[in-house]
Amino acid sequence: MTSGSEKQIKPVSKPIVATIAVPGSKSITNRALICAALAQGESTIDNYSDSDDTSLLANGLNQLGVLVRRDGRSLVVEGKGGRVYAPKFPIPVGNAGTTLRFLVALAALADRGVVFEGSPRMAERPITDLLSALRSLGTEASAEDLFARYKVKGGSFRGGTAQLRVDRSSQFLSALLMIAPYAQENVCIEIAGDLRSTPYVAMTIEVMKRFGVDVFQKDHRYQVESGQRYEPNVLEVEVDASGASYFWGAAALTVGSVTVRGTRLDSMQGDLKFLDVLKSMGCRIEGSGEGITVTGPTSLKAVDIDMKDMPDMVPTLAVLALFAKGTTRIRNVSHLQYKESDRLVTLHEELKKAGGSITRSDDGLEISGSTMHDARLNTHEDHRMAMSFALLGLKVSGIVLEGTECVSKSFPNFWDEFDKLYERKN
Repeated sequence: MTSGSEKQIKPVSKPIVATIAVPGSKSITNRALICAALAQGESTIDNYSDSDDTSLLANGLNQLGVLVRRDGRSLVVEGKGGRVYAPKFPIPVGNAGTTLRFLVALAALADRGVVFEGSPRMAERPITDLLSALRSLGTEASAEDLFARYKVKGGSFRGGTAQLRVDRSSQFLSALLMIAPYAQENVCIEIAGDLRSTPYVAMTIEVMKRFGVDVFQKDHRYQVESGQRYEPNVLEVEVDASGASYFWGAAALTVGSVTVRGTRLDSMQGDLKFLDVLKSMGCRIEGSGEGITVTGPTSLKAVDIDMKDMPDMVPTLAVLALFAKGTTRIRNVSHLQYKESDRLVTLHEELKKAGGSITRSDDGLEISGSTMHDARLNTHEDHRMAMSFALLGLKVSGIVLEGTECVSKSFPNFWDEFDKLYERKN
């Protein structure tokens, strides 16, 4: 492969046989950071994600007066028991949607106004529904969309009842639930419309529980009793299932066998259900003390599947579908347009460059098994595009990826692990 931000992916000549190390889950790490920051005392987060997004969140917490420091493979958090201090300067959040949404909610507990600044793409990503819900709960919050600048007036988180739209991001709900125990009154969130990515909400509730706070849910209502308090904890973060998917996908494409070390079938991560999709396509799935192993079939089968709860897995599935027999239909993923790039548009435009038979709708994609060829693909500074397009290069000569450094958003050492796919085990 070439160095720098452009890489030419080398096809493999034999089935891949490899054991891969994937970092801790970014989603779990970021939720644990917020809960630990609100606890009174020292918490330790082991096997944390070393992603750019987590670094931005940790920096934001430090600016808000919560000390987060690295200690080997752990993050140590000096929680302030719900006290948050507004910094003098704006908090940078880049294009990290989770970081912005979680910190905007946390700023409701600050002693005065807090300002956040994001990248140009962040201005195109949704947050108005979260800001509206915060206002319903007593906190002044606003956005200057043109400049990706967000303001929250802290010290006024009353609580009560708020209606919340989450059809564009479940992170709005997660953000409110995590700060809810520190409201003046009980907090009740009533969901309006369709709730997508529900496993991520379940993850939030599980992490909150591990830090000592309960959430009561009935139908589309989520309630958190005021006065509950997070307790300091030592949390071991699970291996990231989203990051693992690319290497399991490599096994599926090459009739290979790939083990991701430390992955477990009883994970709290919803993206682990991608293994069910791989099984439907013909793969064999095995769990052991070492991790989960995926073995690819001689021929992949097309699938027809609702992916609303696994949107981050769509790019991986889209590449696999190019080599499956039949037409794969990916449904109910309109919320992909609000990610780091508009992923429906990006997948459609870029995969067509390499010969993919792919049709885009407002709701999803239809992809037929295709004869692929060399192409230069733009990652659009989207980490999931870069990692999924790399799989295409395992099967097709002449695939060049532009902007590959973006993987650091969630998986900084991805390319080092990807190189292991060429080191066949005996």
